[in-house]
Amino acid sequence: MTETITKKDFTAALEEKIQLVNSGLTRIMDEQSEIEPTLREAMRYTLLSGGKRIRAALVMWICEILRGEVTPDSLAAACAIEMVHTYSLVHDDLPAMDNDDLRRGRPTVHVKYDVPTAILTGDALLTLAFEVLVDKCGDPQLAVKLVGILAGAAGPAGMIAGQMADILGEKKEPTLDMLEYIHYNKTAMMFFAATTMGALTGKASPAIRSQFAQYGVKLGLCFQIADDILDITSNPATLGKTTGKDASAGKLTYPAIKGLTESKQIAENLTQEAENILDEIPGDIKILKYLTRSLLNRTK
Repeated sequence: MTETITKKDFTAALEEKIQLVNSGLTRIMDEQSEIEPTLREAMRYTLLSGGKRIRAALVMWICEILRGEVTPDSLAAACAIEMVHTYSLVHDDLPAMDNDDLRRGRPTVHVKYDVPTAILTGDALLTLAFEVLVDKCGDPQLAVKLVGILAGAAGPAGMIAGQMADILGEKKEPTLDMLEYIHYNKTAMMFFAATTMGALTGKASPAIRSQFAQYGVKLGLCFQIADDILDITSNPATLGKTTGKDASAGKLTYPAIKGLTESKQIAENLTQEAENILDEIPGDIKILKYLTRSLLNRTK
């Protein structure tokens, strides 16, 4: 039987990783003296506004499982993936996209500043992420691999492909194949990037790296279904962002196609599949087992 941990222990472990990545992001932004002041302020505003930091924590936890510590390379990778994730949120919130005015409990960037500033803030965070990987990663060959993984997951055949399909899906008859394509690319690919980058910085064997990659995909799919469910069942005060937007925009979601009850069962099945993959990976994976189950049952 896999050893388990308590909620208190998990919360403390996650908070430690949140503080690590927040400190790393703060240091990176403090170094950016050449960035135009308003742009730098907007980047800091959104990048350091909180967030669950799950993708960053995955990078660091997996490296820690494999190497026994959070290495400087894994911290750089964690900061980079958070920059890319934050950029995607800034652009998602724009009036031409999801038109949201609340993110992480605060006004979105285009509301706080303006639309042009929000566009450039997202652009700046995306490009800075790859600069961080090149500058902060001590092993040039590892840096190249990390850049390739993150660029592929976030790019036109990954997250952006999912976002494009999400937009086009509002005007099409919904199908399960289309929904799975959106979830895989828009969300699961970035979780794949997080777990793969963690495995790379932890110097995992190709076989172990492949297992972590598969785990990341399952986790990402479960995360997105849980997110879709929360859009229906939660409220802005709890969630930190506008709720009910998916249905009003005609978005393709599992609750819209499968209903709430079946969607919860699909998420449960994906969680079990992710846990089964973890059980095959040697090492102390109890923190990841707890994370996997907690993402299914999260309330925000």
